[in-house]
Amino acid sequence: MKLNIVIALSLLTFLSYGQVEDLTPEEQAYRDSITALNLENEAIANSQEAYNKGIQFFSQEKYQQAIAEFSKSIQFDPKFTAAYYNKGVAENESQKYKQAIKTLSKLIEMKPDYSKAYFQRGRAYQGLNDYLKAEEDYEKSIQLDPKNPKAYYNYGTLRFLQKDYDGAIKYFSKTINLDNNMIQAYNDRGSSYRMKGEYSKALADYETVVRKNPNLAFVLNNIGSTKLKMKDYAGALAAFNRAISIDNQFHLAYNNRGVTLMRQKRLDDAERDFKKALEIEPDYSAAASNLSGLYFQRKEYKKAEKYASNAIRMNKENGSAYANRGMAREMLRNLEGACEDWHKAKELGVEAGKNYYVGNCAQ
Repeated sequence: MKLNIVIALSLLTFLSYGQVEDLTPEEQAYRDSITALNLENEAIANSQEAYNKGIQFFSQEKYQQAIAEFSKSIQFDPKFTAAYYNKGVAENESQKYKQAIKTLSKLIEMKPDYSKAYFQRGRAYQGLNDYLKAEEDYEKSIQLDPKNPKAYYNYGTLRFLQKDYDGAIKYFSKTINLDNNMIQAYNDRGSSYRMKGEYSKALADYETVVRKNPNLAFVLNNIGSTKLKMKDYAGALAAFNRAISIDNQFHLAYNNRGVTLMRQKRLDDAERDFKKALEIEPDYSAAASNLSGLYFQRKEYKKAEKYASNAIRMNKENGSAYANRGMAREMLRNLEGACEDWHKAKELGVEAGKNYYVGNCAQ
């Protein structure tokens, strides 16, 4: 029995060997091309399968898994440009900006006229605060596709971050002209107007957003902040109340409502709001600094110093907290400490710190 098996196997090996030797060069070339085609088709099938899994993970916001599947897809088919693009987007979404730049740069080598690739790479550069390169990519994206509102919008956010509010307004307006349902462009244009002190225009944009969607707490907070600057305290309180009714964990709205209540000398109510903001966000420096100011008004100087120090611990760049602590320390007869704090506040651009320092400390 074993002998028969050995003979059978030997025979099969012999026949197989002989068949290969009998092929003509033309037949061999054809056979090789079929084999290569089958291998290529298998690689493409595997690439597509991995790509589809990546899309599924992406739709579930599972970006790490999506990146892994898109990487597999590229390994099977290095020319699959859609996999590069979606991998770059997923890397942006997971804030892996350096990886996104590498992925998208490879894609741009393959498709140098692909506007969306420049747009996404611009997002990555912006995430790394490399504004110059981000601007170049947004401009290239707009040049290749002048009707993409997202490119104008992102360019507007870039101008806003650089405090070029006129430039921001220009690009947000272009966004709105292309897509008047892009409510974030109205909101951010409103914020640009607010930073310029053009409060009526800011309110007009914010209120447009509220008409389109009345349940956006952050927009209502912006309306309240603008009305606060206009000293319309009743209007500000109404906006903050609405924001909190929509999102009762919105710490910014509690803080800002507290500021409004302080302006109305309602210190007990303001104290509750500042403490609520800190309960929700324990490291929220602005609320701690505001509590310091509130306790100063009550002449509770030790508490004022304590909360200002807490605010500084939370954020060493909070110039208002240094100014507040300086005021508290002056009242506690610690003029040296007060002068140090006012000097720091002055360095951080706080006008009150500068005035106190010049008036009390400068030689």
